Amino acid sequence: MIMKQFIFTVLAVMVTTIAESATLPLPGMTSAMPQKVEYMENDATHGITSIRISGNAGDMEWLVKTDGTQYPWVTDKYEWGTAYFDADGEVKTTVQRHHDGDDMVETYTFTNQGKKAVRLTDIGICTPFNDNYPDARTCMEGRCNVHVWAGGKAAYVNAMRMSGLGAHLGLMVTEGAVTDYELWERDSKKGGSNFRGVLALCPPDMTLNPGKSYRLSWRIFVHHGTDFEEQLLRRGGMVVSSDRYVYEVGQTANVTFRTAKATKTIRQKIDRSGDIRVSYGGTHALLLGVGSEQTLMEQRIRFILDHQQMLDKNDVRYGAFMVYDNEGDSLLTNDQGRSDLDEGRERLGMGCLLAEYCRQHPNPRIQETLLLYADYVRTKLQERDYKTWSNARNHGKHRGYNYAWVADFYFRMYLLTGNPQYARDGYGTMRALYRHFGYGFYCIDYPVVTGLEALQKAGMTAERDFLLYDFCQTADIFTKNGLNFPKSEVNYEQSIIAPAVQFLLEVYQATGNKRYLNAARNMMPALEALQWHQPSHHLCEVGIRHWDCYWFGKRRTWGDTFPHYWSAITAAAYHRYAQITGEATYQQRAMQTVRGNLSLFANDGRASCAFVYPRRVNGLRANFADAYANDQDWALLYYLMVNE
Repeated sequence: MIMKQFIFTVLAVMVTTIAESATLPLPGMTSAMPQKVEYMENDATHGITSIRISGNAGDMEWLVKTDGTQYPWVTDKYEWGTAYFDADGEVKTTVQRHHDGDDMVETYTFTNQGKKAVRLTDIGICTPFNDNYPDARTCMEGRCNVHVWAGGKAAYVNAMRMSGLGAHLGLMVTEGAVTDYELWERDSKKGGSNFRGVLALCPPDMTLNPGKSYRLSWRIFVHHGTDFEEQLLRRGGMVVSSDRYVYEVGQTANVTFRTAKATKTIRQKIDRSGDIRVSYGGTHALLLGVGSEQTLMEQRIRFILDHQQMLDKNDVRYGAFMVYDNEGDSLLTNDQGRSDLDEGRERLGMGCLLAEYCRQHPNPRIQETLLLYADYVRTKLQERDYKTWSNARNHGKHRGYNYAWVADFYFRMYLLTGNPQYARDGYGTMRALYRHFGYGFYCIDYPVVTGLEALQKAGMTAERDFLLYDFCQTADIFTKNGLNFPKSEVNYEQSIIAPAVQFLLEVYQATGNKRYLNAARNMMPALEALQWHQPSHHLCEVGIRHWDCYWFGKRRTWGDTFPHYWSAITAAAYHRYAQITGEATYQQRAMQTVRGNLSLFANDGRASCAFVYPRRVNGLRANFADAYANDQDWALLYYLMVNE
């Protein structure tokens, strides 16, 4: 049925090209930088096949090729401008395109040609931005991160070069509304984690009376990153903002709706937990109310203690922290043997969180639980020489990430208990990491701060110095590679670049070597390009990720996960950068990130590994929190770090 929807509407499209307007550039705009949006149409279908920015020799292509040559599954069915919908009558679609100054303007019109009212639902217009990950070098030079705000009349898209540098594209709605978006062609055999999907922007459902039409217009323009919102305002748009998007019950939010001519501020009392929508002028901000941030964390920790530790002494995983199925109200035994659900791996975040929380808030029960967990890690996940596995039953994948997480846990256990064996175990685990994976591995959560502090306090100064030497060897490789990040489990992703920036900044703090600070600073534009500040607790300062529910969730759904806990690594990087440079804006952004991740946790302590954000993925309903409480507790650990 979906195929029929696409084919029908493609055949119905009529394109009218209006002569280019002689409109002068908008006030304040400059022609010193390339800024004209150029496009090419398919003569047969009249869909757009190319969008480029004029004036840049060899400038990147902003659209995925829709002739099947870039990805075989992306064909002219998904050309820019292809419309699809469900309708119970005859509807004609037309599109008009023209230049207004340097901007490209499109107007889509849906007209009821019948004699009865027609109900239009599930409407989408394909906008196949080139957001995918062949490799880091290609990403830096020829791919974009697409930030969508489906904010009704004030909807926009901010498409930023993955390098974060140069001219970027913006799209803003000027008539009608975009209230959702969808993704198509997401599959393990269709790009997997390295292909975000074909994006479609979605107007609201509507009823058209006989002879009546609905118009959706948008303007596509060039911006240079920091001026994006200014460019929206110059073109008659509205910018919505709030100081923060997560509030405790009882607090008052100030939400600002700003145009070039006026500013409207709405004071919203947060009177309940959950989503709170503040609307004005056909758009809105989405806030989250929580009882209190401290209580939310306490409830989550209590839930882990009560429900997520294996306490069956006959199970080889005795003492392990496990995935919890909120729908089945039970530990997940993982009888199907999914490696991404092994009780080791990312589940070590529960141990790290509990150890850090207990250090800050001493609690005998938490410490007793941690002693049992530490015994499981040392005797079941690790061999005597500290070789580290993913599970206790068949060992699973030998994965480099596991080592840093185990070492961080041990170092935190030393800082909690003062038992020097934990410091020795942390050091031994790090030596094993370097022995098996070398100095060039882009690990998540290298324990720079906890490791050096634990070894120093334990009197193991020689080991501390040698571990710092190891860290410097890795930092030298990261510095040499720069933006040429090697492929890992994903070819290029936020959780390659964000940990690299955090690591370099922490090694700089330990050594004072400015080479590492400069290397991190050079990576910052690419890191910042991975997120934007749309006015929603799901999106504001939350990095783009789009595979994590498939790999770690119960429903195994591909598609944008906003939030996903690893976005909090960027918060750690921003936090360290603010500490070093004194630039308070980065600390504020770090707080937005970790607060945004609080939506993964419920008041009763339950949690979700990811929220799949788009309306639909591959035509199936999305916009849900996955039922597995899996590895999201890293977000709370980073919350504690950012608030240290």
